Amino acid sequence: MDRLNRRIRIMWLAGVILLGSLIWVDSRVQRKPLSKADVFRDMTINYIDELWNNVTDNTEWTSKAQAEYGVDSAVLLAFKTLCDKLDRFVPARIPDTVAESIWNYARIQVELAGIEGLYGNFRKFQQEPAYKHKMFTRAWLDLAETVLQDSDTLPSIPSALVSCHSLVMGSERGDEPSLYGLIGKEGENSLCHVQQSPHQIIYNLYNSLQMTQLKGYAMMQFSWMLLRVYGKGNFTLESQLMRERYLERMADQALSLKEALSNADAAYWRCDPKHHVEDETYVQLTRLLQGYIQNEVDLNSQQSCRENCGFYQMAKQHGCYENNFCARQRGCNGDIVECQYIDSDMWVCQADPTISRRRYDWIEFENGRVLGNKRSCHRTSKVDSWWRWLFWHCSYCFCICDDATNSDRYFSLRNVLSSTDSNKVITGVRFVKMHGVVHIQIQEGILQRYGHIDETSLSWQPVDNFRTKNAIEDKDYMKMTYYKRAIDLDDLKAPPEHVITGIKFRRVGGHLNLEIRATPINFTSGELIEPGRKDQWISNDNTDGSPIKPRTKLKLDSPDNPLNSLSPSKIDSENDQYLQFTYSDIDLDAAQTTVPFLDTQMVAPQPPVPLCGIGIYHKGVPWFGGFVGLKVFTYNYGDHIEDSFTDLNGIDNVN
Repeated sequence: MDRLNRRIRIMWLAGVILLGSLIWVDSRVQRKPLSKADVFRDMTINYIDELWNNVTDNTEWTSKAQAEYGVDSAVLLAFKTLCDKLDRFVPARIPDTVAESIWNYARIQVELAGIEGLYGNFRKFQQEPAYKHKMFTRAWLDLAETVLQDSDTLPSIPSALVSCHSLVMGSERGDEPSLYGLIGKEGENSLCHVQQSPHQIIYNLYNSLQMTQLKGYAMMQFSWMLLRVYGKGNFTLESQLMRERYLERMADQALSLKEALSNADAAYWRCDPKHHVEDETYVQLTRLLQGYIQNEVDLNSQQSCRENCGFYQMAKQHGCYENNFCARQRGCNGDIVECQYIDSDMWVCQADPTISRRRYDWIEFENGRVLGNKRSCHRTSKVDSWWRWLFWHCSYCFCICDDATNSDRYFSLRNVLSSTDSNKVITGVRFVKMHGVVHIQIQEGILQRYGHIDETSLSWQPVDNFRTKNAIEDKDYMKMTYYKRAIDLDDLKAPPEHVITGIKFRRVGGHLNLEIRATPINFTSGELIEPGRKDQWISNDNTDGSPIKPRTKLKLDSPDNPLNSLSPSKIDSENDQYLQFTYSDIDLDAAQTTVPFLDTQMVAPQPPVPLCGIGIYHKGVPWFGGFVGLKVFTYNYGDHIEDSFTDLNGIDNVN
């Protein structure tokens, strides 16, 4: 019982030191919100400074420690308290595909493994009961000497820290970029495969390197302190010099990190999947605009053939003259546009309506021109134009039909909001289609301290599912038509120290336009600041009709069905553009498919992070329709990185 009480008193002394360190760090955090790794470093340095003060100058502390199990045991237990705290922070993983491709990182991993190996032994010593510590005096000395030895062949903390710093910083001549710069470039090359943005990868790497180097620093300080306690020397000068060198390196690495973060892309989007599966990896608007054959006699109310096909750029179907071919196909109950004459007579292969959304599989004209992919057909019809009274030729025209019947062409305009009452923020997004309506679905999670997300709280919020017959057009949904079928391609970003808590579409003229809701946060506490009152909706209000720098159109040239592409899609759009949903190429697909498709893969970085922006983009291959997708921008941690340690350097607690 006495042993337990004595150990409790020793642990209490260590706890007092740690509490003082945390209070001091918190006072600095209030002036400048710092990243979690920076807070841990500041706390550790201050904690060790205080411990040096106790060992060298605080006779009351040393007397109490000596009366228990000895100053050496008190020091070991104090470092156990510190290491228990350090071990609670587990930095996020670095994607293997990135790590394996960077030679410098592979070398750093060797050095880090050496530090972690010695740290593991250090932790094992700390687990022994205090009353047994005297039995391990020789082992402690061996550990301290091993930690401090400067060797190129044996595990060595000093040499490992020097090597890590050199590999992180790159060549001083500038002919070799820093590790963070290399990771950023590699991340851009394999961005959509690694489930993290380049910005996120670099920041996670920084945390990992910082924490391992911090463990090395703590072990070296423990070793100097222990050798002093055992009367092997003073070692305060060595400790102070090592402290200064360590902080200089960390400042250099922080500056290198900030430069890399400023140049790194914070966007994360999804590459094409290995196999496209409808309703899993993509959805499409159906029958929005579709190639349609109609005789000009049915395109006017007089049943006249006096004009030509090109005359009917905006028309309706007014009947079915003498039950010709029009009686054997599904009519067009909407607008008929962009009619053209190709040839008078043709063979038409009609698609099976029970298994296909197409009207025609292919069309072959007598002049030899074929629309679509000609193959065997069980529903072929011969379609011939005719003459009326020898003067008027009643031609069959190839037009575009805009018919809302049995057409998936709707986008939800309803707000999609995270549960801010539960401190939840958006961590991922994806498109889903239900009852012909395209929605944005969000993944949400609880925001924690220092910009972390509670992974156990992650969930995909149920879609606000509705049917258009029970909703209001232009309030609850936007209906796409030939005259309003544009979607704006924007990168929307929140102000600093804001995260995304809402998203929605709105209609701006004939354009579908994205909006996001940003909410301020207390980075240190992880709390949303007055959600509902301090939220702000962010959008790009620019239009293609603006007098100054109008939106530019992303044109899709003769686009084929994107599923026919053999090459992976690449982003080909820019911020402040727009595109129009259109029909597929007339020759390649008989204009039977609405393109582009919508990529429905979930866009949710792993590990999860708060988002500072969301965007819409187009990816594709030339001459194919491609995909419209969502991308996210991971939170900018660069504003919370400490690169100056004047406050720490101003504290001279080591004699």
